[in-house]
Amino acid sequence: MQMPDPNPAILSKKAALVRRLATVVSADALIHEPQELRPYECDALTAYKCPPLAVVLPETTEDVAACLRICHEEGVPVVPRGSGTSLAGGALPTADAVILGVSRMTEVLETNYADRIIRVQTGITNLKVTGAVEEDGFFYAPDPSSQLACAIAGNIAMNSGGAHCLKYGVTTNNLLGATAVLIDGTVVELGGGHMDTPGLDLLGLICGSEGQLGVVTEATLRILPKPEGARPVLIGFDRSETAGECVGDIIKAGILPVAIEFMDRPCIRATDAFSGAGYPDCEAMLIVEVEGSDAEIDEQLGVITQIARRLDPVELRVSASEEESAAIWLGRKSAFGAMGQLGDYICLDGTIPVGELPRVLGGIADLAKGYGLEVANVFHAGDGNMHPLILFDANSEDGLEKAEALGTDILCLCVEAGGCLTGEHGVGVEKRDLMQVQFDPVDLEAQMRVKDVFDPAWLLNPAKVFPLSISAPRRAVAAE
Repeated sequence: MQMPDPNPAILSKKAALVRRLATVVSADALIHEPQELRPYECDALTAYKCPPLAVVLPETTEDVAACLRICHEEGVPVVPRGSGTSLAGGALPTADAVILGVSRMTEVLETNYADRIIRVQTGITNLKVTGAVEEDGFFYAPDPSSQLACAIAGNIAMNSGGAHCLKYGVTTNNLLGATAVLIDGTVVELGGGHMDTPGLDLLGLICGSEGQLGVVTEATLRILPKPEGARPVLIGFDRSETAGECVGDIIKAGILPVAIEFMDRPCIRATDAFSGAGYPDCEAMLIVEVEGSDAEIDEQLGVITQIARRLDPVELRVSASEEESAAIWLGRKSAFGAMGQLGDYICLDGTIPVGELPRVLGGIADLAKGYGLEVANVFHAGDGNMHPLILFDANSEDGLEKAEALGTDILCLCVEAGGCLTGEHGVGVEKRDLMQVQFDPVDLEAQMRVKDVFDPAWLLNPAKVFPLSISAPRRAVAAE
């Protein structure tokens, strides 16, 4: 993965920069010694590493503004970072960049149950947002697999989703307002504690912008009353394509489950061995969960089981208790940890129309066979957000290169099928050079002009999202 060479002029003034930053944050919030920078040299895309110039860990919006103002005046790039769980290299630093981490900004600033909102600092983890309101009967809907660790800041940057996004939407559908700090230290308020705002939808622009436009320090989020109940059904099939057909049939029937999760044989075996969930011996498995009153749940599960039976399932297991529901979900919730027991893997994030699931699953199998690699599939099938896991040997001389080549072909297949490069992980550096597969030069030019407005010097999150070949001239002009 190519990254731009560090700017020698910036490297030479590290000491002076550190002295200036030390005037606006406490000593323990400023990291600059080489051995202390190592934890920040990568995010969850661990194949690529580079220690940053320095790290600052502010505690307030005012601290963030002061740090950005200094970096802007010094012409130093800044990499915003939440919890570092990005799977696309979204927080990968360059050697001449300062990482600005919001991990110390974890306060709940306001809860308003009448208006169903919560306002938080964005360093708080996803799961702790629900934890702050669940005793009062509310929850925060987006639930990425990393919700125990991932920060709201990163969720906003990548527009994260999760298993329950089919019914409740992804982050952008649950983000009502944001406090953002621009690269020059200007603080702006976008949206608020209401359903809609007048004027241009700048909040929609910020959500999913991957730290290219500003640093979001506070967020107003939608919270929802907990449903009366929820119950899943497990459905096993002897072909992945049949499972994909079942997903399309459920959606066409007008049923809106809260989640439809897909797992294929390699993932089923790994998760069952890891968790002891008791999954069936089959080629593919769906977990379909519905919620509501007991009558609503029974009615929806009745329709879903009728649809599944028409496709001759290997197993059909409807949960009858909370214990059975927990057992059905146990393996799925531990899937990524379980797959790690098998070795190294790359987790992709292509999204396709639900109706294309059978064809794309077959295409992925054919591509994997051609490369001589194994691919395990576990993903949010209800909205076509695929997460193929490419297994490879990192100690092999060409292991990573071959896995990345297969990943490129799979993502190109998703785009060819009418989908896109990413559903929730973001572009980062992983898919940066594939942007030209999905977007033509006019589209990319329009996107880069938006960045020009918010970040004229191109200092925020360098070398991400836009292919270096087309962004280099802009970065060169901005540096002059």
